[in-house]
Amino acid sequence: MKPTDKDVKGTTTVGFVCKDGVVLATETRATMGSLVANKGADKLFQLDDKIGATIAGTVSHAQSLMDVIKAEISLYKLKNEKDMSIDSVAVMTSNILKSGPYYVQTIIGGVDKDGAKLYSLDPSGSYMEDKCTSTGSGSPYAFGVLEDRYSEDLDVEEGKKVAVKAITSAMERDVYSGNSYRLATITEEGMKIYTPEEINEIKADM
Repeated sequence: MKPTDKDVKGTTTVGFVCKDGVVLATETRATMGSLVANKGADKLFQLDDKIGATIAGTVSHAQSLMDVIKAEISLYKLKNEKDMSIDSVAVMTSNILKSGPYYVQTIIGGVDKDGAKLYSLDPSGSYMEDKCTSTGSGSPYAFGVLEDRYSEDLDVEEGKKVAVKAITSAMERDVYSGNSYRLATITEEGMKIYTPEEINEIKADM
């Protein structure tokens, strides 16, 4: 069954590769048509120690997809006694989406033995490695900031500010994006998800 205006959706997410890791960010508004259904929707997920993802689309489908991916990564580690590569997670997620339906766009990023990597996947299961991307209804506004401020030479400390600025731009212009922020960085040390207080400090320093 295809989603309707009554499905909970509406999002802006961004993700990009820096010289020392990956930055992921989202806002927290979920909508049902013109109704703000939830002001604290979680669209940022930790999939493994050094792998994270963002979601855009139908919330129930997205939550189910994230649960399946996390379970498959755990099973892989148990069977093979090693971490799953970012490339393998992207291929696996593509196969899961193809078996759907999952009306979800997702950005998957992380750090493995080959360095920092980022993939964007659409509901059909197609996937593409990228350095910088955005998904959701507010992505045109986020891309405006990313095109101006993103560079592969950024480190994650500077990247945090760019990500928050991109989400802020979308929140100011897209009615389906808003309320608050979710932000994470992934480096060789692991994945860090920032608190609202830490994000406010980043905004104050922009």
